[in-house]
Amino acid sequence: MTGLEETRATYAEASAAFLALAARLPVERYAEPALGNWDLRSLVGHTARSLITVTTYLSTRADAVETEDAADYFATVSRLVHGTVRDQVHLRGVEAGIALGDEPMTVLANARDEAEMALDLLEGTDPVVTTAAGGMRVSDYLPTRTFELTVHSLDIARATGIDFVPPAEALADTLALASASALRQGYGVEVLLALTGRQPLPEGASVVP
Repeated sequence: MTGLEETRATYAEASAAFLALAARLPVERYAEPALGNWDLRSLVGHTARSLITVTTYLSTRADAVETEDAADYFATVSRLVHGTVRDQVHLRGVEAGIALGDEPMTVLANARDEAEMALDLLEGTDPVVTTAAGGMRVSDYLPTRTFELTVHSLDIARATGIDFVPPAEALADTLALASASALRQGYGVEVLLALTGRQPLPEGASVVP
């Protein structure tokens, strides 16, 4: 398979796992606390943006590659995120949760189908599209969405007590991207020491904004 085919297959697995997890979450629980100031509705809505942004971004074209890979994406976005932008991210999550309405699974399934259709329309090409971190190849952008789907599915599972294990390839790619992102952002030594049981990560350390 090509690089795009591989990243697309892993993204599709992560998307399917997220939808399967969301299907096990009764709408009646959506008002429960989840992550930070988000309730479950907002967290599910924010996670769904990893479907929506694929459709949105793939409809654009950028003149040049500005962000080389997924690790650079998170490094760039982390530099851009500050108080006002962070508030905007929070608000978009709330708005995405509200947009789920009374039949969230229908909305989520449609969002997944639209993302897959946008990928189908590429017909195997790997164009440079406009993202939050600038121009990127689709094959380099998709792993950031797999990452978000995987990590936030785990957030949902932790908040609800629902058993959830990410697909093996999605988990492996997410771990690899987390390590690469940590290295780009200056956390490489700390992460290595934490993974080998030498010391815990510094409080508040994160490889994503």
